[in-house]
Amino acid sequence: MTKQCVISIVVLFLVSMTLDFCVHGLLLKNDYAAQPALMRQEADAQRHFPAMLLAHLFLAAGVTVIYQRGRETGKGWLGQGLRFGLWFAVASSVPGFLIYYAVQPMGLMLAVKQMLFGGGATILLGLVAAAMNRQA
Repeated sequence: MTKQCVISIVVLFLVSMTLDFCVHGLLLKNDYAAQPALMRQEADAQRHFPAMLLAHLFLAAGVTVIYQRGRETGKGWLGQGLRFGLWFAVASSVPGFLIYYAVQPMGLMLAVKQMLFGGGATILLGLVAAAMNRQA
């Protein structure tokens, strides 16, 4: 594992945690509060926080390695990052939140917001991955 790979994983971990907090802790906070049976109580959520950290670490490592292996020589990082983030959202955020909608008692509008905000965050994560892993 190269130094660039480790730095990318650390940065993507921090960005992913921040984006997730912005989406779920700020933008969707009121939507979640309106459906208390859907979410863990605060104390219970805190007990499960290590799992959240681990999930974001896996996400950061996976995004870094997949991006590094799939980037195209001679193409700009910005376009590649946008495409990568978009397809990553199509493959993860959108179906993930659709599955949650199918199995959890939540309204359609919440699921749509999750897909839009989560998808947007995933696209931003793709841009950061591309910026962090530019070819020399």
